[in-house]
Amino acid sequence: MTYPAATGDFRSAPQVPPAYAEERSAIIDLEAIRHNVRRLAAVASPAQVMAVVKADAYGHGAVPVARAALSAGANWLGTAHISEALALRAAGIEAPLLAWLHTPESNFAAAVAAGIDIGCSGWELERIVAAAREQERPARVHLKVDTGLGRNGATLDAWDSLVGEAMDFQDQGLLRVVGIFSHLAVADEPERPETDEQLAAFREALAIAQDAGVDPEVRHLANTPATLSRPDTHFDLVRVGLGLYGLSPFDGQSPDELGLRPAMTVRTVVSHCKDVPAGQGVSYGLNYRTGGTSTLGLIPLGYADGVPRIATGGPVRVGGVNYPVVGRIAMDQMVIDLGPLNVSAGGPSVLGAEAVLFGNGDDGGPTAEDWARAAGTNNYEIVTRISPRVPRRYINEEPAGGGPRL
Repeated sequence: MTYPAATGDFRSAPQVPPAYAEERSAIIDLEAIRHNVRRLAAVASPAQVMAVVKADAYGHGAVPVARAALSAGANWLGTAHISEALALRAAGIEAPLLAWLHTPESNFAAAVAAGIDIGCSGWELERIVAAAREQERPARVHLKVDTGLGRNGATLDAWDSLVGEAMDFQDQGLLRVVGIFSHLAVADEPERPETDEQLAAFREALAIAQDAGVDPEVRHLANTPATLSRPDTHFDLVRVGLGLYGLSPFDGQSPDELGLRPAMTVRTVVSHCKDVPAGQGVSYGLNYRTGGTSTLGLIPLGYADGVPRIATGGPVRVGGVNYPVVGRIAMDQMVIDLGPLNVSAGGPSVLGAEAVLFGNGDDGGPTAEDWARAAGTNNYEIVTRISPRVPRRYINEEPAGGGPRL
């Protein structure tokens, strides 16, 4: 098996990171988060912005990202699970907060007590009402309609009934229908007609709700790609996830072209460097062998750290050069072929040099999109799967010139 050549010439030993640098880390630039919020808010205006911080903010850290997003102008926060929303409340975050993916075991009572808005597709309604009775306070509910994605949300056939039941409970003072929402299936493929069909279905659902007397605070449909490409989907609120983290939802368009800044950089240091002869096998299965005398660098990250096992060929930047991973990615480590550095004869060693898997792509550095292509997946998965074994470290925690910390 062969791999593309490195994208430069490694000419001299790189600078070794300072002694206090960690062996491995995911560096999160909170100023990039704030920049992305400001950019998306400008696009969405006059609609408000919900910063989606589910899945630990796509692996970036829910609490620091939520605070940064709110300080930059996000009006709402969104999570999938009630447990995620409760963790934000426990951290002292009091902003409007919606959780929308539930099971019969979800803690609706805790959500009501904490003032968390609850997404409702139908079956949850009685449990939400029971929680409201228990807490002796009305629940805040966003009714969800399935406009074509086929996941949760009430079908259009069941929508009229759900709205009617919800309004009956609202009349009893047990809940308030504060939102109506749905989710788009193919907004990241702007040429496809299904987004128009979903938008029409959403408008139909809104009309039914209006006829039933619903007066919601917010109607929301747009995700990141729709926020950027379909202003007719913005309504009162847009829910931005991927764009919040500076990643592009569109094939063929980079974050920079969209005015976004990637917030996560995953880096480590080279843990071993050695010369090997021609024909040296590399990693389990020996699917790669060196084509000539060469130098191998060991990168101490693997699939236990969230690097996809399938992503052989993914780029690692060492000393200003992008080297593809060769051989099979293991649980804790992977290998790059540096070419003939002749370390044993006094050539430059990369032992201890910084190795960047992905970051903002400046100066030709690798990106999450590069790793997504190597793994046959999307950039969402690449950042979200970076495991807790890789410590998160935050930079630019305070806005430039100071400002509120929320």
